Amino acid sequence: MRSKRFLLAEQATLVWDTPGLHAGVDEAGRGPLAGPVVAAAVILDELQPIKGLADSKQLTALQRARLYDEIRAKALCCSVAEASVEEIDTLNILQATMLAMRRAVSGLRLKPVKVLVDGNRLPPLDVLAEAIVQGDAKVQAISAASILAKVTRDRLLDELHLQHPQYGFNQHKGYGTAQHLDALRQHGPLPVVHRRSFAPVAQAFAARLSPAGSSEEARTAAPRAGAAQ
Repeated sequence: MRSKRFLLAEQATLVWDTPGLHAGVDEAGRGPLAGPVVAAAVILDELQPIKGLADSKQLTALQRARLYDEIRAKALCCSVAEASVEEIDTLNILQATMLAMRRAVSGLRLKPVKVLVDGNRLPPLDVLAEAIVQGDAKVQAISAASILAKVTRDRLLDELHLQHPQYGFNQHKGYGTAQHLDALRQHGPLPVVHRRSFAPVAQAFAARLSPAGSSEEARTAAPRAGAAQ
């Protein structure tokens, strides 16, 4: 009799193929200083192959956008989910990523018999699962999931740019580029948007709360108010 421990999806490493529907899972946004982490799960249709699937990081924005639409149109089913900035700061980025992945799998209209996850860690699932290092370049369903997650997250950051253009989210997508770090120093972190648990953001929050930061804010507040009038 198999032990219950073996049946736990997050602890099962499979070396054989399982007949039935397989879902690919990947995430986007673990490293940025701002915005949610997004995960996607995709079950592809073998009767409707999609050409050009690859690791989303190896594709241009135009290629990702085209494939995003094709995946949505041809996949048997797909699901995109996220974990919020608050959840990232509360749980830590790894656990928040696992949460987003679990939500994506749970959101699938069809239940897969096996889930293939990019990387070397698995979220807790109620189906068999296997982690595949560099899976986004090896397994088409994972490639499709990486594209859906990446495009979805990029579009979320483009929307943030419209609300807060001074931070340049449309260019760096929340990553800690020189441009983004400079914006943090000039304007301070945004509540709900920036991840307080990430060191550069925590330092920027601390600087704004320090006496020196308060004095600087006071000196710059009047010109901003005058400009607004």
